[in-house]
Amino acid sequence: MDILVLFGTFILLVILTIPIGYAIGISTLVTLVFFTNMPLALITQNAITGVDSFPLMAIPFFMLAGNLMSIVDFCDTLLGWITGGLAIVTTLACMIFAAISGSAMATTSAIGGFMIPEMTKRGYDKAFSASLAASAGTIGVIIPPSIPFVIYAVVTNQSVSDLFIAGILPGVLMGVALIVVCVIVSKKEGYQTTGKCPSLRDVWKSFKEAFWALMTPVIILGGIYSGKFTPTESAVIAVVYCVIVSVFVYKEFRLVDVYKSLYDSINVNGMTTFMVGFSMAFAAYLTMEKIPARIAAIILGVTDNRILLLLLINLLLLGVGCLIDNIPATIILSPILLPIVTNLGMTPIQFGIMLTMNLAIGFVTPPYGIDLFVASAISKEPMSRMIKPTLRFILSLLVVLMLVTFVEPVTMGVLHLMGK
Repeated sequence: MDILVLFGTFILLVILTIPIGYAIGISTLVTLVFFTNMPLALITQNAITGVDSFPLMAIPFFMLAGNLMSIVDFCDTLLGWITGGLAIVTTLACMIFAAISGSAMATTSAIGGFMIPEMTKRGYDKAFSASLAASAGTIGVIIPPSIPFVIYAVVTNQSVSDLFIAGILPGVLMGVALIVVCVIVSKKEGYQTTGKCPSLRDVWKSFKEAFWALMTPVIILGGIYSGKFTPTESAVIAVVYCVIVSVFVYKEFRLVDVYKSLYDSINVNGMTTFMVGFSMAFAAYLTMEKIPARIAAIILGVTDNRILLLLLINLLLLGVGCLIDNIPATIILSPILLPIVTNLGMTPIQFGIMLTMNLAIGFVTPPYGIDLFVASAISKEPMSRMIKPTLRFILSLLVVLMLVTFVEPVTMGVLHLMGK
């Protein structure tokens, strides 16, 4: 009964459009009051303890670094001349930006903001352009650094660095899958290209101009993987580097622009921290009442076939991703599903990638579909026209999801090569 009240209250509040953070806190409060003798101080204690985490400090800094850089011109010089070139450029730009921002929404808004108008100007269908920007934005939470990976690592006590390493290949495969769709659609629709193959001189000139921007992910990831500094420290260093390069080298930003980026990042981080705090209290109650084990027993009672169970879990996560934001979903579902998948032979790191990818696909699936909303707002294209082209991209992402779920080397291969 307590499970029904806990999740029923949460779902009801979400339907009533109560903010997720409040919905999590209130549903926990209601369940504690009516079904336990636990002190209500449990909520505040776990909320404060939950956000008292050094890795969580990386989130606002990764977001801020992502707000200050772009490298589209270099990608356009390399690939703008081939069939579907500008669509490929958009995807690659999102992949590189993902290695800076760690956020799907930031990736969609930053790259889509100038690539959607540019693609439309060159003859691409506006709905296709907006759908691509939204779909490629999902890579923002898979290619490291990734804000959801940091959240998952904190909740499940896993290594942030290991998750970052494991996310590289799946993120690249997502980009490749989207590029394949771009090329096929571009050939079918006859989308134009720049028509001019760049010379080595053009490539070198473009590379030199983009060099300082391209160094940002090198600093972030290189520092983490070399052990020189933690993900949080690397994020802070990246912000300082981005400010210096943006203001004094590229001279694209004034100090007032830096202030605006800082202000936006603080606002989003405030909302994230609020959700994380109450979600930790929610998760603590789940653990104490052994609710994950009870739910696991229900799921395992459906079938003992490993493949069917993993498919059911994927369907559950895809459904949740349509309704709830990535971060609270990660905090709520991780302690519930992790014991199940580990019993099925999946490592916690592999599950972290699978979980995040499922929820990331939710960024482009209504009714939540935050990336779709962002791309629609940028392009002024109604979401109804974006659904059909988006489905093509979702299907390609689902293929990669199946590889992540059933082919362990896709996530763990690089870690094994590194002796981890």
